[in-house]
Amino acid sequence: MRKWTLIIDVALCHDCNNCFLACKDEYWENDYPPYSVAQPRHGQRWIDIDRKERGQYPVVDVAYLPKPCMHCHDPACVRGANGAVYQRDDGIVLIDPEKAKGQPGITNLCPYGLIWWNEEGQVAQKCTLCAHLLDGGWGQPRCVQACPTGAMRIVCVDEAEMQQLAQDEKLETYLPEYETRPRTRYKNLYRFTRCFVGGSVALKDVDECAQGAQITLRVSASGKTIGHAVTNNYGDFRIDDLEPNSGEYILEVEYPEYPKKEIRVDLKDSVNVGVLLL
Repeated sequence: MRKWTLIIDVALCHDCNNCFLACKDEYWENDYPPYSVAQPRHGQRWIDIDRKERGQYPVVDVAYLPKPCMHCHDPACVRGANGAVYQRDDGIVLIDPEKAKGQPGITNLCPYGLIWWNEEGQVAQKCTLCAHLLDGGWGQPRCVQACPTGAMRIVCVDEAEMQQLAQDEKLETYLPEYETRPRTRYKNLYRFTRCFVGGSVALKDVDECAQGAQITLRVSASGKTIGHAVTNNYGDFRIDDLEPNSGEYILEVEYPEYPKKEIRVDLKDSVNVGVLLL
């Protein structure tokens, strides 16, 4: 069975909010029975965007995480809503606006917090993946259509194809510990969930940046190498996709004709080690 899957590239999202605005444009003052009633003008974000800063000045990274409904394989909302929330054969999870009427408790069923309460309509609401448009022959929902950077795309594939795509593009799910098996997948999710070690290398005796310095990060206890980088023409480096709160590491700097330099790094979160002088 082929099912719809939304794929979001965290590295390409610039927080422009075009996806949110396109969603609002589609659903504000518009009913699409049997899938949804009109979205309120204010107070709901069917595709919300979280933000995260990593590092310290001047080595800082900002990432954005668009969060629509995850359209899970095993949705907690479907399990707990007594028929008011259902999943179609194509994987789209929908709230029945008639059966869900007067049930604000449905908003508490999503572990991701992606179901909203419409006070005027007295109904729980969320992203429908523009099911009414897909049913009408559209190849993509409004959020995907409006994304200017290509950070969002949608595919309709079977499970084997999805597994191969996830392997080829290193796609992940957000907060898999919720155990609902989210269908929405993320590329470059490490930009939001993991951390980095960054800094610069300079040559003290000639007052110049050390371009081409070899940077190695090793586990302090075992000596195992977990990352490597080469400084750019400004002497800057970054080793990314590291596990937060993972302990102490040794950062090793090597540059021709200069003594090797080592410093200890306690990796609790992303860290800028500053300028390392050789």
